Amino acid sequence: MNLNRVVVTGMGLVTPLGNNLETYWNNLTSGKSGIGYISLIDATNHATKIAGEIKDFEPLEFIDKKDVRRMDRFTQLAIVATEKAISHSKLNFDNVDRDQAGVIVSSGIGGMATYERECKKLIDNGPRRVSPFFIPMLILDITPGYISIRHGLRGVNYSTVSACASASHAIGDAFHHIRHGRAQVIITGGSEASLTQMGIAGFNALKALSTRNDEPEKASRPFDLDRDGFVMGEGAGILVLEDLQHAKARGATIYGEIVGTGFTADAYHITAPAPDGNGATRAMKLAIKEANLTTDDVDYINAHGTSTQQNDKIETLAIKNVFGKRAYDIPISSTKSMIGHLLGASGAVEAISSLLTIHRSEIHPTANYETPDPNCDLNYVPGKPIKKDVNVAISNSFGFGGHNATLAFKKYSE
Repeated sequence: MNLNRVVVTGMGLVTPLGNNLETYWNNLTSGKSGIGYISLIDATNHATKIAGEIKDFEPLEFIDKKDVRRMDRFTQLAIVATEKAISHSKLNFDNVDRDQAGVIVSSGIGGMATYERECKKLIDNGPRRVSPFFIPMLILDITPGYISIRHGLRGVNYSTVSACASASHAIGDAFHHIRHGRAQVIITGGSEASLTQMGIAGFNALKALSTRNDEPEKASRPFDLDRDGFVMGEGAGILVLEDLQHAKARGATIYGEIVGTGFTADAYHITAPAPDGNGATRAMKLAIKEANLTTDDVDYINAHGTSTQQNDKIETLAIKNVFGKRAYDIPISSTKSMIGHLLGASGAVEAISSLLTIHRSEIHPTANYETPDPNCDLNYVPGKPIKKDVNVAISNSFGFGGHNATLAFKKYSE
């Protein structure tokens, strides 16, 4: 069976470091932090008072005022990022077979703010006060539904849910649909907006969040000995994927090629990674194998790198399991060190980071790696970016439930 090549022709994002590619990349490579004190909610009673919030977000630039009121923030973020990605791709859907154009956009949690608000209405004023838009605003799959309606895309349409691996699974599914000829164009990625009272309280109850409230910009410190938990963030990342021949026929700019995926389960624990790193190890190996590459071909790893004690230790072990002695030579960086953990959107924003790394021949640093951890002793690109020609990059995403996803990207060449 002939398999189609799948390329990336557009990217859009909304993040704590910027709402366009240029601003985001400049801030990321300069090591700037997007972490600050929480303003979206009153965090007075929370142990954690910091997060990666989006600045200057204006949905009305892209979405009708009436529709904004009927959308949870996670959907608003996704639609704005989608419009930016489509614009970046210069894709005109009037010239596309809409039956062959789909949407796979994920979220790890979905409309948590909507759930909180409507639950309070129910408790305070009874069931008749609950909004008729409650369910459509809450459910994860409403986002690809909205995107398909906006652009008349009648192909594959759904959401993936695998906690912090959600967006990577969405991108991987989109890749396979196009690769096997089931679609020509797919809008894919993820969004998350869980900086709510319950969101912060829930992760605090798990003892998962950093409480370094006196130094917000230094709180997310992946692989550092003094890390004390992850920092929550919000945002969205969207990619336009196309069949190579479709992209070439319209003269599209190609920013990179997706060449492999690795999806595995730890089958170990609902929140903790398997201590031997087996699931993460197999995910990376599978992605490299599907890409028809070897471990010697990988030039860069965008780590899951959450800034939690166990994740960073086990991901480091898994990288060593895959690459052996060469693990010490491969540049590795954590995007989360500057934007926080975007949960179900993280895999998409980090996929964009990986593609920009390839496209611009520059590797962004890991911020706040100051005190070496003996268990985390690889090259995490501390402090400053590296100018380097990157032909192959892999991006890791691991989620509660033991879900592991690795995506492999390659510089496009004929």
